[in-house]
Amino acid sequence: MAVLNYQQMGEGSDLVLIHGLFGSLDNLNMVAKGLANYFRITNVDVRNHGASFHESNMEYSQLAQDVVDTLNSLSIDKVMILGHSMGGKIAMQLALDYPELVTKLIVADISPVVYPAHHSHIIEGLLSLDLKVLENRKSADNALSSYVKENSTRQFLLRNLAVKDGTLKFKCNLNNIAECYSQIMQGMPLDKQFAKPTLFIKGGDSDYITTKHRDIIQELFPLSSAKVIQNAGHWLHAEKTTAFNKITRDFLLKA
Repeated sequence: MAVLNYQQMGEGSDLVLIHGLFGSLDNLNMVAKGLANYFRITNVDVRNHGASFHESNMEYSQLAQDVVDTLNSLSIDKVMILGHSMGGKIAMQLALDYPELVTKLIVADISPVVYPAHHSHIIEGLLSLDLKVLENRKSADNALSSYVKENSTRQFLLRNLAVKDGTLKFKCNLNNIAECYSQIMQGMPLDKQFAKPTLFIKGGDSDYITTKHRDIIQELFPLSSAKVIQNAGHWLHAEKTTAFNKITRDFLLKA
């Protein structure tokens, strides 16, 4: 049984938070803190991310099983799940595979579809960093800037850097992520349904969820609804934390 690194806070019904690609449980801390007065939060690091174990397989069925194994180790048998981006796909897979375990599902700015590869420059840039030579995060930022133009994206990615024995190291396993990238871009199989309350939250400025995805979302999640947070992109929970937490809280507390 593979148990993920996790943090818990709060009391009440159980809610699991699952972060996205190149992230860690820290990315959803602002959500966890905003909801901890209402729920017992279990915030996890996905395999190959944060402080969790490293494995060269990132099929969604296995990533979902990691979360289930972690919940079993904590004797949690009923749970609500919120996942962002890649974490949203893990959450969807878990709900489809274990509908008896999941009571409600929230998917933040991702659809259950195959996406074209669009992180290749990021992976190439991160793999190009010579951590034996780079002295600090600023020098790593300068080196990465020729691959990733957006400063905010670079700052997010470089949160993966830590100093160990005087040398910069990546907390995530870049080689495994690169090797498994095609798995991460996959969608959900169409052979199951999760017929319980499901909420898709979309950033108004993001194109990860489109009208073209509506039919497949309805097929897999027939009781799903959607909310749009205007003036927010893919990182909607960070850009509009108050609005995101209110939408989440209202959905999860609704009888």
